[in-house]
Amino acid sequence: MNFELPIVDFQSPDAPRAFCDSLHHTGFGVLKNHPLQRSLVDGIYAEWLAFFQSSAKHLYAQDPARHDGYFSSAVSETAKGHSVKDLKEFFHIFPWGRYPSQVSDAAQRYYQQGLALASTLLGWVETHSPAAVRAGYSMPLPRMLEGSEHTLLRVLHYPPLTGQEAAGALRAAAHGDINLLTLLPAATEPGLQVWGKDQAWHDVPCDFGLLIVNIGDMLAEASGHYYPSTVHRVLNPQGAAAQKSRIALPLFLHPRRDVVLSERYSVGSYFDERMRELRSGDGDGDGDGALQQKPYTCPE
Repeated sequence: MNFELPIVDFQSPDAPRAFCDSLHHTGFGVLKNHPLQRSLVDGIYAEWLAFFQSSAKHLYAQDPARHDGYFSSAVSETAKGHSVKDLKEFFHIFPWGRYPSQVSDAAQRYYQQGLALASTLLGWVETHSPAAVRAGYSMPLPRMLEGSEHTLLRVLHYPPLTGQEAAGALRAAAHGDINLLTLLPAATEPGLQVWGKDQAWHDVPCDFGLLIVNIGDMLAEASGHYYPSTVHRVLNPQGAAAQKSRIALPLFLHPRRDVVLSERYSVGSYFDERMRELRSGDGDGDGDGALQQKPYTCPE
């Protein structure tokens, strides 16, 4: 089975259909000419790299109750089925959370731009869902985000490799996302891969300026799995690339906890069940209050 992840022109009249077809068949959609400002993303990457390379990050150590702030590599995630932590550090940004004074408000502005785009994309998803799937949504998909305090912007830093990493450690081990949709501008370096229906790993396009969108478990549940939550990972670079940092900027779109996903779950009950799975499974789960990862292991 061939795997194809097309790049969809956001400004094309056929963009909504083509984008949703890609989501349905692969769990991923890739957009070009989208409205998120490329210069804004570029600036965020540069200033946050400097922040992660400074000692100032330790002033914002993650709050175990609120789950905002800086997460060092010592408390990074361990995916279920893996015995070592991912090779990354990150900062959680919520509108109500702490924000470093050492950087500009660019990431906060990006958060708002991403939310605005999310409403459009979720509208596309709803419109292009089959009638039977659409009838199962408890409310219009964009409304699920209204009033939510849980949508999370995570600024991720994958440090250069030292050669001393634990055996089997990856920048991000295989996982799926818990939320509705994840919006991810192409990172500063390649490495993102998706697990295809052909039971093989495939590179996700990473040209700067592209926007990668993937389905999370909550949308898979709400759509009766018409839109699949597809497993993905970030590989370790080889050669000279191993000496480079990688910055990524995923925006995890989380609905309000009271939103009904299906006959089985509300957002709150679904999320709480996943957190219990993480804490009782092989992965430590980090206790992140708006964490996106679910445990997953697939054959290599």
